[in-house]
Amino acid sequence: MAESIQPLGRTSFGNPADAGNVMTETEALAFLEEWVPNEKLRLHMKQVGAVMKAWALEKEGLPEAEAHKWWLAGVLHDADWEKFPNDHCRVIVEELERRHIDPSVIQCIASHGPRHFGVEPQTTMDKMIYLFDELSGFIHAAALVRPQRYEGMDVKSVQKKLKTPAFAAQVSREDIQDALERSGQSLETIIPFIIQHQQQVQ
Repeated sequence: MAESIQPLGRTSFGNPADAGNVMTETEALAFLEEWVPNEKLRLHMKQVGAVMKAWALEKEGLPEAEAHKWWLAGVLHDADWEKFPNDHCRVIVEELERRHIDPSVIQCIASHGPRHFGVEPQTTMDKMIYLFDELSGFIHAAALVRPQRYEGMDVKSVQKKLKTPAFAAQVSREDIQDALERSGQSLETIIPFIIQHQQQVQ
């Protein structure tokens, strides 16, 4: 993530009156196509969305409507990264506020990189997007260098890559550790979950 990104300078996002307002899946994917020309970046966002929704349903036991918010935050979290790298997060946050999207979704997006945006993850949804964003892309990169891609990938192979600073060097190991501690999760739990739920995403 670009070091020139400016902190958002605030910790409150969206309007409480907009609670429950979300984009449909069709609307969100159309938004993604419009805002993110880069196919690889779109895949990353869809993978984070898929893992977020799966976690909400399977681990948090949330109803479909709440899990959809997790998915939406994951799918849109980097929507302004390609076109507005130095204003990353600010642009998408303001756009979603203009569209009166549920504040929990906007808050989640705003907190997916606390070191960059200056917004501390508060809710479980916030903490998990921070963790999944860091590890999803890393695991996908690890899969791409394997002949069999995701098939047979396990915790040890990913951990070995994490201990190799030159591999996916742009991924901050410090952020991964920070996200693990904030969420109370372990690599042994998170890595297989991500592998299971993002490998089929197109």
